[in-house]
Amino acid sequence: MTALLETRDVNVYYGEFHALQDVSYRIERGEIVSLLGGNACGKSTTMKTILRLVKPRSGEVLLEGRSILSDTTAGVVRHGVASVPEARRVFPEMTIEENLLVGAHTRRGSARMLRADLAAQYEMFPRLGERRRQLAGTMSGGEQQMLAFARALMSHPKLICMDEPTMGLAPIVVDQVLESIRRINRELGIAVFMVEQSAELALSIAHRGYVLVNGVVRLQGTAAELLANPEIREAYLGATAA
Repeated sequence: MTALLETRDVNVYYGEFHALQDVSYRIERGEIVSLLGGNACGKSTTMKTILRLVKPRSGEVLLEGRSILSDTTAGVVRHGVASVPEARRVFPEMTIEENLLVGAHTRRGSARMLRADLAAQYEMFPRLGERRRQLAGTMSGGEQQMLAFARALMSHPKLICMDEPTMGLAPIVVDQVLESIRRINRELGIAVFMVEQSAELALSIAHRGYVLVNGVVRLQGTAAELLANPEIREAYLGATAA
């Protein structure tokens, strides 16, 4: 069966530095897949490669069996891949609603459809609806993360790539963020590919995971298998030390 997203033997270089080495993985429809690893192991580069922000030297990236390597970033979004970037990156001088409308910029549809999409986000994230005229830069970190999720949903994605969605958040807010990811996946059927340094957090909601060490996929398996694997700790220490 054709995967929703698949990479095959992807190699990415920054100058002479070999950042991703023959990286292959699959994300099926409706899955949450976590990409784990320490600092500078290639996690963010993986996301940038999918979103066409980085060009691989070799290999293939397929969305529903179709190569996306000739697409622009906007083209990838139009074909069903949305992004929740590291540190949220909302537009601080724009209102919540204006930020959401930015998320729909690659779509075509009537004003009525757009209003319906806004209403759907406000139903899923009620606080955004209550504060729709508030400037995004005045919101808390957790609220901005909810906005980043809702903005991604405005493009009607099949897959959302999330880069460190719990970074810098208080523990109670982290729990709320993880529950929101579960809801997006469970209630909307959207696949999630999540980069996360904390194996325990990531695998608590994931179906499967991959572990990157120095740009190489060292381990993969179900969330339960990876949580039970003693090599997880060694892999993280190796990636951090490198």
